[in-house]
Amino acid sequence: MVKGSTQPDALVAWMESLADPTRLRLLLLLERNELGVAELCEIVQLPQSTVSRHLKLLADQHWVCSRRHATTRLYRMILDELKPPARRLWLLAREQTDAWPTVRQDQLRLARRLRDRENASQSFFAGAAAQWDKLRAELYGDRFVAAACCALIPPDWTVVDLGCGTGSLVAELAPYVRQVIGIDNSAAMLKTAARRTAELNNVRVLRGDLQAIPLENGTCDAAMLLLVLTYVSQPAAVLREMARIVKPGGRAVIVDLLPHDRDDFRRQLNQQHAGFGTEAMRDMLQEAGFDQSTVRPLTPQVNTKGPALFLATAITKKSTETEQSKQ
Repeated sequence: MVKGSTQPDALVAWMESLADPTRLRLLLLLERNELGVAELCEIVQLPQSTVSRHLKLLADQHWVCSRRHATTRLYRMILDELKPPARRLWLLAREQTDAWPTVRQDQLRLARRLRDRENASQSFFAGAAAQWDKLRAELYGDRFVAAACCALIPPDWTVVDLGCGTGSLVAELAPYVRQVIGIDNSAAMLKTAARRTAELNNVRVLRGDLQAIPLENGTCDAAMLLLVLTYVSQPAAVLREMARIVKPGGRAVIVDLLPHDRDDFRRQLNQQHAGFGTEAMRDMLQEAGFDQSTVRPLTPQVNTKGPALFLATAITKKSTETEQSKQ
């Protein structure tokens, strides 16, 4: 706030700013919208020289601010940044314009202008729809999708990646949860995983057989099995172990192959099973100790060469003891 002998000068300047009908109209438009000079000219139906002159005065008196966007400059009023006396003066002026027919006309033209903006945006996406995924990936990559999904996981969870391989998923999850444990039976894979996660202090990587997971009962809030079950000799045993280490009410996520007849593919990747049917997977999850299971096929990604996949999710059954203790 201006102090001392300059205080009346500031008040007079603020009052002069609001004394002109055109400046009042501009401020009413800019209080809730960010608009360019051309848009303001269209709305208030005045020449650019007139609008620009008034905007300069309003900017000099700190009623509005601006930023450059492409080849134009956008203006707006930030009410909270006005000095308290100026803000009170503006609120009084705004109150007195409610019944002003000119302002109502301005608002109608503003609404049309904003609709034109929306239509322009819709036209862009209509034209870009066929290539949007490719364009978005080229502009922004695809990691933000995984980051957004990971951010949905409760941050106090412990998550286990069973068959973690080189630790890529472990490293992906680590910033979002309290702890990540990666387990694999391959020393070579674990060496790479340990190197990849060496600087992450909430990660553990362990060597272990997935049919006898080296963790205590109820160790984690969630467990994941991504493209692992086709490699193990006893999938049902792995699912039972998975249910054992997940807390009652915890979650399981499984991605693996749907049934296929590509024997050459199975031999090439040294897989022991040619995929799992959705009904068979639901039955195995139920028998392993899971509830509320869903199994759905995933749409194959463009240019992928392997068999189609499924996504299964389930919740660990609550023990009888746990249920009784709550009664």
